[in-house]
Amino acid sequence: MDITLFANKAFALSTIVAQLFLAALLVYLVLMKVAPSAIPPALKKFFAFVAAHGLWLAFLTVVLSMAGSLFYSQVAGFPPCELCWYQRIFMYPLALVLLIGLIKRDSRVFDYALALAIVGGAIALFHNYIYYSNGGLNVICQFGGIGISCTKRYVFEFNYVTIPLMSLTAFGTVIAFLLFHKFYAIHTKHLSVT
Repeated sequence: MDITLFANKAFALSTIVAQLFLAALLVYLVLMKVAPSAIPPALKKFFAFVAAHGLWLAFLTVVLSMAGSLFYSQVAGFPPCELCWYQRIFMYPLALVLLIGLIKRDSRVFDYALALAIVGGAIALFHNYIYYSNGGLNVICQFGGIGISCTKRYVFEFNYVTIPLMSLTAFGTVIAFLLFHKFYAIHTKHLSVT
């Protein structure tokens, strides 16, 4: 099997798993507000684990995302468009920021990591808007008149997973892990004080 076809499937599956996780997290948060007693204990334990290890999970998501972007540009030979470069500018430093925070056990890294993830996620959202609006206004990529089109399709797995969608999902997952970890830390700190 061709390595690029295998990677496409693997990265697309990991994107779908992340999207399912985000959907489950949203349902869990709604249930926590509306009917906390309806949540099964196993699900509560799972999300407590996720929250307690949110920085590690965010770091692993970033590393996987970096591996994917580097694979596509360096191994598969898919040149990144200008918006992809901007997303990389915010994704790659996240790995270093989160790693330093994890090594030093410094939870203050949250603010820096969240800022990078939100800006990168906003660019990814814009990229998806351009990508899925049938080649709509593509000012960033058309402004210079050079480079790769931001709407060129290199990957289309499971009839919807594309590289821009992978990026948006990665940023969304990182943001979710960071926020969930932060709120968990605040909640457990509050419980230990009372």
